[in-house]
Amino acid sequence: MTQSAGAGPRPVSFLGEVRDAVTPRATLLVLGVIALQLLFIASYVGALHHPRLRDAPFGVAGPPAAAERTVNRLERLSGSPLDPRAVPDAAAARERIRDREIDGALVLDPGGTTDTLLVATGGGTSLATALERLLTGVEKSGGRALRVVDVAPASAGDANGLSSFYVVVGWCVGGYLCAAILAISAGARASTPRRAVIRLGTMALVALAGGLGGALIVGPALDALPGGFAALWGLGALVTFAVGAATLALQ
Repeated sequence: MTQSAGAGPRPVSFLGEVRDAVTPRATLLVLGVIALQLLFIASYVGALHHPRLRDAPFGVAGPPAAAERTVNRLERLSGSPLDPRAVPDAAAARERIRDREIDGALVLDPGGTTDTLLVATGGGTSLATALERLLTGVEKSGGRALRVVDVAPASAGDANGLSSFYVVVGWCVGGYLCAAILAISAGARASTPRRAVIRLGTMALVALAGGLGGALIVGPALDALPGGFAALWGLGALVTFAVGAATLALQ
């Protein structure tokens, strides 16, 4: 039978509407978003739910023969948690920890039974705690005790040593979202050199503002990362701009 002239338009099936709305390109984009979401969850939860050491730079200070034996012993630990190396003395170990060349150091006491573990909670309390837990077991198995000294403590406003991590994440998210908004506001128009320059210029201004705001929050406002305000502002601006420019390029 043919449809009468007065009849309305032929109904479209639900599957047909889905095929029209969800194009192959949209499907691939959605799958990419899901993959990114799952990778984000896996990376953060995998790293932070039960942090484990892996080839952490670590110093050993003491008499050369004793230090060499300890380095060899630490190198044989299961899972390779440390990357040990001998350092001249305790002063050199402290300096290298503050310069972030090593994450911690064991200062041997050949005349006693208690060695000293040097850590820096300012570089992250989870790292310092993991080193303390590991070396406590190592020293106990050798019949020795351990004393822990924090040579670079976290500031009073950053008890867990995570402020630097979160402020950088905030700058990265800000750069990405700004670039995404610039692209959405322009619609589906193809990029041109002139439009690219305008977007990068806007991104630079946003990066300066975002870097300044982040530095003010973690510095004077919360006292989480005291000192070096100008350097922190510059770092924030560069991080935000780098993420935003990369996002614009990919778009």
